[in-house]
Amino acid sequence: MGWTQVGQDVFRWQDTCQVYLLRREDQGVLIDFGSGAVLEHLSGIGVRRVTDVLVTHHHRDQVQGLRHAAAQGIRIWVPPVERHLISDVDEHWRTRPLDNDYDVRQDRFSLLWQVPVTGTVPEYRTRRFGAFDITTLPLPGHTPGSVGYLADLGGRRLAFTGDLIHGEGRMWSLAATQWAYSGFHPNAGMEGVAATVLSCGLLLRERPDVLLPSHGDVVTEPGAAIARLTRLLRELLDARRRSPWDPDAMLERPWRPVTPHLVRNVTSVAQSYALLSDGGAALLLDFGYDLTTGLPGGHDRSSRRPLLASIDALRRQYGVDRVEVALPTHYHDDHVAGFNLLREVHGTEVWAPEHIAEVLAGPDRWDLPCLWYEAIPVDRVLDREGTFRWREYEIGVHDLPGHTLYASAYSMTVDGRRVVASGDQQNTAWDPERGEPEVLNYQYRNRFRVDDFVHSAELYRRLRPEVMISGHWPPFEVTDAYLEMLATEGGRLARLHREILPDGIDLEAEGFGARLSPYRSVAAPGATLRITVEARNPLPQADVIRLVPVLPAGWTADPPVLEVKADPGQSVSQEFGVRIPPGQARTERQRMAVDMTVGQLALGQQAEALVSVR
Repeated sequence: MGWTQVGQDVFRWQDTCQVYLLRREDQGVLIDFGSGAVLEHLSGIGVRRVTDVLVTHHHRDQVQGLRHAAAQGIRIWVPPVERHLISDVDEHWRTRPLDNDYDVRQDRFSLLWQVPVTGTVPEYRTRRFGAFDITTLPLPGHTPGSVGYLADLGGRRLAFTGDLIHGEGRMWSLAATQWAYSGFHPNAGMEGVAATVLSCGLLLRERPDVLLPSHGDVVTEPGAAIARLTRLLRELLDARRRSPWDPDAMLERPWRPVTPHLVRNVTSVAQSYALLSDGGAALLLDFGYDLTTGLPGGHDRSSRRPLLASIDALRRQYGVDRVEVALPTHYHDDHVAGFNLLREVHGTEVWAPEHIAEVLAGPDRWDLPCLWYEAIPVDRVLDREGTFRWREYEIGVHDLPGHTLYASAYSMTVDGRRVVASGDQQNTAWDPERGEPEVLNYQYRNRFRVDDFVHSAELYRRLRPEVMISGHWPPFEVTDAYLEMLATEGGRLARLHREILPDGIDLEAEGFGARLSPYRSVAAPGATLRITVEARNPLPQADVIRLVPVLPAGWTADPPVLEVKADPGQSVSQEFGVRIPPGQARTERQRMAVDMTVGQLALGQQAEALVSVR
């Protein structure tokens, strides 16, 4: 261990990782922290106090001594996607699956005990830390959530790159780049390798003079080192692929034209579309996982990362100078993951139909799959059915249940062609000559209802699109035969469900008669929660629905029983209070339910909700 000067007022401390210190007079900012031994040797370079620590990634060798920084009141800043692996890692250790484990990420190479942090670094933006203006650049590769830092000091641009690159064109770890078990994606098992290549390309665009890695020597020739590394990584990747991979196309030409003013991002999951105004603005239809090389294993926050690389490409390819609006076809994470980052970096507004807006704004309230982790505020709530104007376009909004109850189709005329955006409703890949079927993409937990695809086929017939764009398939040229096929298949799907499910008891396709909201709550001991139960009469005649809250021992409901009469197929909402005992100990995910009876039909404990007491 010891100090090495690597730039004007920039020093490196050799530890479990390279720890870098930026000095201004007698104060300093650290990049990564290692064991924390650096704090005992500041006087050796004339530093009295460290104001901030910036972390490149969560791995233990980078942060194992971070508690010492917290103890001294040093501000700690971490990558946004990896915050919970540092400040809430106790919960990660408690809940991380270990049995039959196919999640091969190195997320367990994290702190043993959590450390509080000051906040997260602002990706794609420059902020002052201590006495320095530092830009945060997303650099996925070594981990999905890794970042790097750029600082202009002493007439040179320095890039602190974490473990993206080791020395003059090598890598500290290949194992760390395997984010998922081998599967069906072309980059399966090599997701981080491909991400490293793309991150290296994006890093070079920033024109760094020097790379300062977490392991290995200072890189004084960034172009040559990155060229060597990416050449080898591409060879390694192509050895497992059916066809060679083209990262340059992903970086330079991610957008493909549907029409001159409607373009498709082919590097994102789900696919996003940009509607272009002649005034230089763009409206995005969906924006999920940009520049994806394959999703990592696991489902915790650090496994899902939005990026904005294609926005710069939109400017280069089509002269767009602002992304004004992001519009979701539905609430699923792969369609909305980038919305908050778009707002933070580009000032993009989120517009959404009312039924989608409710889910985006309060995900904890809903018992649904594919929810994004954080609330997404909606700037403009649109009618569920109607039209709105953006720039020179009149855009129709149409309720589109099927894939999920909380979805919309959008209709518009672009460059003289009638276009409908249908999200994930169907796969728009029908080709009878090749025997390619059309898949009606229903998922029961998304609250699919038996007649949804009958109604969507009727909608398409009314709209008469010439082109249909969707989330995971290429744009589709619509024919009368295609519309007829959708009507036929929608009718067949409804008929089969009615012939297979019980006659005289209609619990809809999802099979439950009640649901509780909010689904997830956090409350203090002694608090009273207000719970709404939505219940449906599944009988062919009007009858009384009886709902009895089922609670943890010592908890009480007011009222203890709810009764309401409902017509056949009618859904009704009732509210009750849940009192948590004042002496309730801290507990996570306590369960509650309602026991449901309709007339003489006992359905049992139909709906559950979860309450954490803290």
